[in-house]
Amino acid sequence: VQLVESGGGLVQAGGSLRLSCAASAPTFISLAMAWFRQAPGKERESVAAISWSGVSTYYADSVKGRFTISRDNAKDTVYLQMNSLKPEDTAVYYCAAAITYSSAGVRTLLRDYEYWGQGIQVTVSS
Repeated sequence: VQLVESGGGLVQAGGSLRLSCAASAPTFISLAMAWFRQAPGKERESVAAISWSGVSTYYADSVKGRFTISRDNAKDTVYLQMNSLKPEDTAVYYCAAAITYSSAGVRTLLRDYEYWGQGIQVTVSS
């Protein structure tokens, strides 16, 4: 499984960005997906997660109401729409995937994911 993120960049506080993660995987496997982020000097943390079917989602408290995770399985792509961005959202954002046998299960822990993208920088200026 290969994951490629896109859509990062520099934005002013209050602005929006949409991250995309394109997955390359055998068609017979199902993937639970998530976004994590890591700011300088901090540990990698969970931001949002989504089940294979898309019916179940999870958000960290710090992004609830501002970020939306979604997926298009026909395009093998997961998105993270980020609105009302704050300087504290500045970090490298990573897409993650895990093979799953549950269509509705959401995984939220770092150790749940075995496949990772290379990361993409998001910088929010004040």
